[in-house]
Amino acid sequence: MFKKIANRIEKKITTLSGQASPGDGSSFYELLKGISYGYGMVMKMRLWGYGAGILGKRTLPCMVISIGNAVAGGAGKTPMTICLAGILKELGKSVVVVSRGYKGYFKGDSAIVGDGEKLFMDAHMAGDEPFMMASLKQFPVVIGKNRYQGGVRAVQAFDPDVIVLDDALQHLKLNRDLDLLLMDYQRPLGNKKLLPAGRLREPFQDAAKRAGAIIFTRSQKEGTLNANAADIVGQVPRIPWFKSFHTPFIADIKSLTKKERAVKADLSELKGKRAILFSALADNSSFFQTAATAGINILDHLEFKDHYRYKEADILMINETAIKKGANIIVTTQKDWVKLESWFDWKTDVAIIGIDIRFEQKDAFVSFVKERCLNS
Repeated sequence: MFKKIANRIEKKITTLSGQASPGDGSSFYELLKGISYGYGMVMKMRLWGYGAGILGKRTLPCMVISIGNAVAGGAGKTPMTICLAGILKELGKSVVVVSRGYKGYFKGDSAIVGDGEKLFMDAHMAGDEPFMMASLKQFPVVIGKNRYQGGVRAVQAFDPDVIVLDDALQHLKLNRDLDLLLMDYQRPLGNKKLLPAGRLREPFQDAAKRAGAIIFTRSQKEGTLNANAADIVGQVPRIPWFKSFHTPFIADIKSLTKKERAVKADLSELKGKRAILFSALADNSSFFQTAATAGINILDHLEFKDHYRYKEADILMINETAIKKGANIIVTTQKDWVKLESWFDWKTDVAIIGIDIRFEQKDAFVSFVKERCLNS
């Protein structure tokens, strides 16, 4: 009973915080605004404590770059982390990604998820996003709720040139050489209110003071900024900014008949397919829009909350929905797929969608990274 009530409250908060002007005048929303005010005061005190040196910071013996956002929810932090790690490797640097391991069952101070060749943990222990990154086998991934301890483990095990912190903008206990602030191109500040009345983790100006650069994610068009992004740039004219685009691709198709297929195929392969979608993301609607834009005939979209742990009953429901509605394919995301057990019995083909990051001016971003971090 308590869990159902908590879920209903969480859904209500999520709905209200996603609206530009909730304006319902309800006592519930007034309560949220009061909590937001208290939350903002606590954040101000915390920032002051670190700035005044009252709250201590630790330093690692290598370059440290953090990727994060000011707004709770999906801004493409994990795809950007993968992209940045790839760029650093292209520059000849050894890289380790350190992640909190959110929603993973591991309770220790730090652990190695993968060393770039082998995996040592599963998604349930490590958390879905760290495991997804480690499963790419492109760079080592370490988890640690204490990022300093995670960084120490990374240094001891791999002696990297650079550590990339995934989702760590507000983790002030660890010194960084560069903070990259990600902002959604369409709604960079959500409804401009602090949690829980809005989705801001902290006031934008406070986040901007620490940011070495702003990266707009999920950009829609090349060239001129839209009004929301232009407003952000106007508020902090001295901070460099870059535009990036999410480019979806087919990471794999688990076919009931074919055993081999090309990796990283174009999403156009799914055009016209009668599909059931399922996802557990911070912004499930973005996945729906990606599929719709690709011309997929979406029969239903089964949505779960972010970081949801799928059960066998969920897979049975997804399969039954696909059969009932006459789907010829089920479509999900890489982040969701890594959480699914291999023994699940699928009744139709399953397409797994990944996201690549493309910069409007990649050369400019690469030059920025070299200048700020690698040549210092």
